[in-house]
Amino acid sequence: MVPTCTLRPSKKNSKGKYQSHTLRLSNNNIPDLIGLQNVLSHFLAQPSRLSWLDVSFNKIRCIDSVLCELSELRVLYLHGNAIWNLSEVHQLGKLQYLHTITLHGNVIENCKGYRRYVISALPHLKSMDFSAVTCDERVMANVWHSFNNRGKNTKESVQ
Repeated sequence: MVPTCTLRPSKKNSKGKYQSHTLRLSNNNIPDLIGLQNVLSHFLAQPSRLSWLDVSFNKIRCIDSVLCELSELRVLYLHGNAIWNLSEVHQLGKLQYLHTITLHGNVIENCKGYRRYVISALPHLKSMDFSAVTCDERVMANVWHSFNNRGKNTKESVQ
């Protein structure tokens, strides 16, 4: 696999690894993200510094916990896949720098409260599905989240 040419030539280090913080794996029929760390280590000089990952238009069915290991991740494109479990978005809340995500074109987009759920699960989000997250949306998402979880907190505190 050789990266496509861009207007700017890609820089490599002495070991032949790319000096990039961006990886585009879109349109590749990828079914899951198992082995992502191996791919990052193979191609990137500093895989832990990855800040932009594009895995859009593949066949990914779930949000793998391997994404949570990318602590520097700021932008994540997951649109146009087959992600079906909305609650899996919640684990991405561990990514403190994640400010941009795309999830449209997945089965989860049809879930009631989809946008509110994602906004409430990802507190640092500034853009979702190529649309800015407004202050009003953030407030409404937090109210929605509180309303939907009010019984759960009571049960947890009793146990």
